[in-house]
Formats: sequence, structure tokens, C-alpha cells
Amino acid sequence: MLSLVMGKSRVRPPAVAGSFYPQDKSALRAAVLGFVHERPAAAQARAPKALIVPHAGYPYSGAVAACGYRLLEGVGAGIRHVALLGPSHRVPMRGMAVPSDDYFATPLGDVPVDESGRRRLRDLGLAGIADAPHATEHSLEVQLPFLQAVLGEFDVLPIAIGLAPPEQVARALDAVWNGPDTLIVVSSDLSHYHTYAEARHLDDETTRSILARRNDVSDEQACGARGINGLMEVARRRGLRVELLDQRNSGDTAGDRSRVVGYGSYALYEP
Repeated sequence: MLSLVMGKSRVRPPAVAGSFYPQDKSALRAAVLGFVHERPAAAQARAPKALIVPHAGYPYSGAVAACGYRLLEGVGAGIRHVALLGPSHRVPMRGMAVPSDDYFATPLGDVPVDESGRRRLRDLGLAGIADAPHATEHSLEVQLPFLQAVLGEFDVLPIAIGLAPPEQVARALDAVWNGPDTLIVVSSDLSHYHTYAEARHLDDETTRSILARRNDVSDEQACGARGINGLMEVARRRGLRVELLDQRNSGDTAGDRSRVVGYGSYALYEP
């Protein structure tokens, strides 16, 4: 999928609208807000600094992801920048990649790409600029409609992660951490294609690692393990508190229980 050139701006068009989530603008907004308002939001004094949320099709993981995003309603008005990290599913690569595009589009509108954050990662040698890993990648795209529904105006720094050690991901996060105007979102599903009982056991183990802020989650435990492990390094060093919001799998949401995918939603708060 090629970026669209509009005037002098390059726009990365939606790649999975109509498959992972509704293509129609009104239907998409209704779906996202339906998930977000499915449960009452607990009273929040402040927004989380970081979220870990799943990225499957909305019928499968939308309700789990919404457990993180509803925490931003009412307290996320000051968030202006979102660093969005997810695995490169279709393009094998070493390290991390940010796109050259100026905007990422969804049916809800265009989200500007954070140019200063992109330049910082490039200048520090922490991420290269490459569009191929982003062109058809769903792990980042599916988070944008949720962010558009619960935040005001914001820009996004999309970071696709390939073979990158936790230390490199942690350095990238430190480089774009900033203050309370910046939210970190790590996109990851949990275990893949086990029986329901096996998945529950594996995902419980992954949740224990995340709650303990360990950086030992394997690729078999989570497809976004490299983003999770890098975030855990930063969380441990900065003293962030980790909270489990929801943990389910596709056998609980929209599939049978013979071969499931796990989903977890977690919030991290600065001291």
C-alpha cells in the first residue's frame, strides 16, 4: 500500500479499515465509543503514562483494548503526543522503523505524525525511516480510532519494532518520554493459537511478568514482546506502577475455545 500525496503532505491511508474495524466513519465511531462506554470508568485523578493494549479485530479484542482507553476520558485532555509502538508483523527487520509520512489516516480523520520525535529517534540512531513496515501493519493502525475518540488534538509517533533488544526499545522510549503531555502506547496481543486452558495458563504467566515489571516476556507469549520488555525496563527504572485492567482471549469474546488468541490490557502510572 502506497502513501497518498496530498499537496506537499504524505498520508499513510488505512490498510485494515473494513476488515479489522468498520470502514464507515459513523459506524466506526459508534463501535469505538460502544466499547469504551461498555463499562463505567473508575474515577481517575490523572491519566496513565503508558498503556499496553491488544490489536486484533475489534470483535475479538476491542472490548479489552477499551479498558485502557476509557482511562483517558476526562483526564487525557492535556495529552498532545502519543508514542505508539507495535510489532512489524509482515516486514522482517532489525531494529525499529518510523515512517516518512506526515499523517496516518483512519475513517475518523488524519492524525499528524510527530516530526520532532521522529527526528530525535533518527538523530540518536535508535530508529530508521522506512515506510514498508508501516504500509500494511495493523498493530498500530487499530489503536488510532480509539485515541481519536478519547483524546483531543494530538500527534502520533508510530514505531514499528523488529529484532530489537529491550535496551534499545527502552532508550527510544526515554528519548520521547517527555512530560504528562505524552502518552506511551504499546500494542501487543498475548499467546497465539493454543487451547483455551493452555492460553489462560500462558497469559497468566505473562501478566505476572508485566505486573512485576520484568523484561522476560518471550515472542511466544506476546507478539509485541519487544515493546513490552522495553517498556518494562523503563517502568522499573522510573518506578512506574503497573495495573492489570483486563485479561481475556478470543474464546471469551468472539471465537471458539479450541484455538484462541490472548489479549491483555494494562495501565502504567508514574509515581
